[in-house]
Amino acid sequence: MSSFTDLGVPARLTDVLTRLAIETPTPIQRATLPDALAGRDVLGRGRTGSGKTLAFLLPVVARLSGGPRARAGAPRALVLAPTRELAAQIDTALRPLAAAAGLTSCTVFGGVGQEPQVAAIRRGVDIVVACPGRLEDLLAQGRCSLAQVKIVVLDEADHMADLGFLPAVRRLIGQTAAGGQRMLFSATLDKAIDTLVRQYLSRPAVHEADSAQSPVGTMAHHLLHVERDSRLPVLVDLSSAPGRAVVFTRTKHGAKALARQLNRAGVRAVELHGNLSQNARTRNLDDFHTGRASALVATDIAARGIHVDNVALVIHADPPADHKAYLHRSGRTARAGNSGTVITLATTEQIREVTQLARAAGIRPTTTRVASAAHPILATLAPGARSLSSPVVAAQAETRSTPAQRRPVGEDRGTEPTPRTGRRRGRRPAGNHGGRAADHGRRAGRSTASRSPAVTARTSSPEHEAGPSPAKRSSSRPTHSAAAFSARRAR
Repeated sequence: MSSFTDLGVPARLTDVLTRLAIETPTPIQRATLPDALAGRDVLGRGRTGSGKTLAFLLPVVARLSGGPRARAGAPRALVLAPTRELAAQIDTALRPLAAAAGLTSCTVFGGVGQEPQVAAIRRGVDIVVACPGRLEDLLAQGRCSLAQVKIVVLDEADHMADLGFLPAVRRLIGQTAAGGQRMLFSATLDKAIDTLVRQYLSRPAVHEADSAQSPVGTMAHHLLHVERDSRLPVLVDLSSAPGRAVVFTRTKHGAKALARQLNRAGVRAVELHGNLSQNARTRNLDDFHTGRASALVATDIAARGIHVDNVALVIHADPPADHKAYLHRSGRTARAGNSGTVITLATTEQIREVTQLARAAGIRPTTTRVASAAHPILATLAPGARSLSSPVVAAQAETRSTPAQRRPVGEDRGTEPTPRTGRRRGRRPAGNHGGRAADHGRRAGRSTASRSPAVTARTSSPEHEAGPSPAKRSSSRPTHSAAAFSARRAR
């Protein structure tokens, strides 16, 4: 079997891989690295988790090494990704490689302030990892130029097409240097992607390895036929088993509501969806990465490119929209040769839809009718003692949909500010209004001071539902099985 050195990867980069315990190339890396390192345009197709990130990062860094320094405001390579999380993950994998080669990189995406990104580009950066929207904003402002970009990479190109980013991608590629190297990596090759390939790739080397349709021998697929009343207890039981679980919902509201329900039941869960601010998304992902949360409740935003080691269980709490979404969601588990289990929950009304979806995905799941969380199949699919504990107070209320109620990042996050008293800017106090304002401020201050930080964090969401504080819930919650939780609901 070929090593990275055999494939032509420079020694200083293989040394980095060795330190990271990455010694054996994956099939997609073995297939694409020789052509990519030689400067050819490449079209690589492989399922999520097949190792595509290193398949394009190693050639980008190797080919830029020893070249001229990046000019201010003019990067030399561009990697485009559909989501902020994927862009951040790519940059994390890139940094040790770039440091070994004496190169610099930065990320460019929305949801955070642009000034740090602008400052990095102004200093001169070799590689920019970007989402199309924010990068177009910076170009329109004259803060960045793509005229010196000699290497362009499109990662998860099919997902960009699904999100409607292809017009922006075309505009961005059109501003890069003519005759440069273009690499496109995708799990599937739809008609929209085929058009992009014909337009921008010159006689590309086409490689396919571990395609999205190819079976994963270490991934087991199960379909649980549940009724609506048993859906939540079943989810609680599966999510409280040992190991990490990623639970998918179709909507942002559904992810938020389910994360709240799991936390109330004692499962340490955090949410990930488009309504969260970037800081909240980062914090929740970090909680999941580090084990402070054992369940990540997400929309399809997490189905592409988010890599967390040792995810034992993927649960489709809501069936996905199509078979491609099913395959990409399921790709969160059974990565890098590890085993994993994929479970789809479907009510009687959804069984036919899910069966057709599985057939389109080339999957034959084992179907079991589950009447309650006491069914023995749950312990078989997710073995181990269930653990129900205090809820995780993650950054779940800090959403982009409520900008006026966001809390600053810091140690005092989650507390309500005391209203200002006295004269407002631009107004003069009239009569006794100033005194009334001050008295109102004192009353509001006393009200705020009497609340616990956890409660005020929850009230920052317009969808807040009143309930006891986390401390009270923690002290009164029994730590027994989810089957008992189901029985309590029945009573």
